[in-house]
Amino acid sequence: MNTTAIVLAAGQGKRMRSATHKQYLLIKGRPVLYYSLKAFEDSFIDNIVLVTGKGEQDFCQKEIIQKYNFKKVTVITEGGKERYHSVAYGLRAIKWACDYVFIHDGARPFIDNEILTRALNEVKLSGACVTGMPVKDTVKIADDTRYVASTPSRSLVWQIQTPQVFEKDLITDAYEKLLVNEERLIADGISITDDAMVVEYFSDKKIKLTEGSYKNIKITTPEDLKIAQILLDA
Repeated sequence: MNTTAIVLAAGQGKRMRSATHKQYLLIKGRPVLYYSLKAFEDSFIDNIVLVTGKGEQDFCQKEIIQKYNFKKVTVITEGGKERYHSVAYGLRAIKWACDYVFIHDGARPFIDNEILTRALNEVKLSGACVTGMPVKDTVKIADDTRYVASTPSRSLVWQIQTPQVFEKDLITDAYEKLLVNEERLIADGISITDDAMVVEYFSDKKIKLTEGSYKNIKITTPEDLKIAQILLDA
């Protein structure tokens, strides 16, 4: 069995309001990206595909892969305009026999082996699973005028995280269909925001939810960086 992680580090992080892309900002002296790569490096994952921004491959090779002696990063490839382009390019970079793909945002530094193991056990059973946690707050569904349209049962609402894990052939086929149908989706106003949506649109596979962690935050704003520093201190 082969497991491959695609780690996405191609985002610009505009909401961080920093000249440095968020995945390269430092937490306790090390870049945000280091922590997710380290988690995969120390886990059962066999190979890592790192997807970077345009022109950043050499920087990542020297300043992250070589500097921190990551051995499992098999390929560093350039991402695309949208997140889903970057995932598609990462999938195309997998040239070896692979059973399961773990797709993870490089700006989520707090994954750990417990999260990865739960996801692996689940994907072996279901073929497709995403990590997340039940929401703590009541959620309202709004209409296009910002009036409340409905209130879903809180027990049924999850906040989705990464990694999102799939059988390799399933996720590869779904992404290739997405690229073929990209213009139609854009014309219909459909925005693809995670990998599960791609499988939902382009296959009949049901996707299982598996617990991540409330600590498994995504570094998006300056406040998140401060929270990450506190979590590391703890």
